[in-house]
Amino acid sequence: MSADRSHESRDGHVLVLDAGSSSLHIALFAPDGERVADRDASEPPGPAAAAELRNFLSEVPAPAAVGHRIVHSGPHLTGHTLIDARVRALLADVANLAPLHVTPALQVVDAARELLPDVPHVACFDTVFHKDLPAPARTYAVPERWRAEYGLRRYGFHGLSYSWALQRTAQALGRPVDNLQVVLVHLGGGCSACAVRNGRSVDTTMGLTPLDGLVMSRRSGSLDPGALLWLQRRHGLSTDELDDTLHRHSGLLGLSGTSGDTRELVRARAEGDAAAALALATFTLSCRRGIASMAASLDRLDALVFTGEIGEDQPEVREEICSALTVLGVRGGLLVPELEDLMREGLRRIDQQVRGVPVLVVATGETQQIAAETRRVLGIADGTR
Repeated sequence: MSADRSHESRDGHVLVLDAGSSSLHIALFAPDGERVADRDASEPPGPAAAAELRNFLSEVPAPAAVGHRIVHSGPHLTGHTLIDARVRALLADVANLAPLHVTPALQVVDAARELLPDVPHVACFDTVFHKDLPAPARTYAVPERWRAEYGLRRYGFHGLSYSWALQRTAQALGRPVDNLQVVLVHLGGGCSACAVRNGRSVDTTMGLTPLDGLVMSRRSGSLDPGALLWLQRRHGLSTDELDDTLHRHSGLLGLSGTSGDTRELVRARAEGDAAAALALATFTLSCRRGIASMAASLDRLDALVFTGEIGEDQPEVREEICSALTVLGVRGGLLVPELEDLMREGLRRIDQQVRGVPVLVVATGETQQIAAETRRVLGIADGTR
């Protein structure tokens, strides 16, 4: 964007940049929180990101601020924060904890800061939602040296998605956030579950990195660490081979041999594909295990909440998860007709509403949450700072 437009930048628009390993989502939000425009970049983050962003900015009002989704904050950043040289260096130092996410996100940060040098840029972290995890939930059973010197601990992820879903759940149930005990489940390319007690994350399935926990689209999820040692010692697999396979060729893709997309697997299963059936059965069992383990960190279960692309758009998967959770009082699967109007607001309730735990679906709201957190960090409201 050219410098002669900088005088427009105090109107309160917030630009949101959400970079993944192979995608870049760009969105602009007005001062009232409404989405003005958005675009999914046609090229992966990298050199092409600057051109894509420049084209987008030429077509929309100038932003007052830019919010960047950064998956991992590392040990030194515990809140969403303005990006300066120190923060940029700290993020580069922890990029290897989430290389699929942080490295491309930093490429986008650099491109955006170059294009918009006079606009504040804010890092919004997925880990912040879990920053107050109780000690037993964040601690691995390893020697103190590993924990203290190496910083080995559980961080948790999908926090921006969970923040949005939690607020929407409170609205739907008509209860304050600080009086809710819920299990939130984010199912998308990455998958995790989280236990929330009175507005705070108290347990989550992901750990030091986003590779841990539930079976995912292409990521393995939790795996016996002894299996990795065995693969190295017995079969000579290198660290790089393990890294690539566990991040890109495992999960639903590794199980099915054909796809990491649940929509394709549901269709394939209906046509008799045994590998697709096994992939879906393994995935839904992993989800149920995760949900049940999260419920163990609560006193009661006020609601089970699905979000993320799979959680929002894949009813077959939700039904298979919920139908086998009767032990938790969950009886999901039927959309309540009188609540269908909530779908227009990105929210719906799918339990039978006669008895049992409420089951809700919340449309993914990470970009909206990033815009809101960016405003909070900078004190922007209705176009003023």
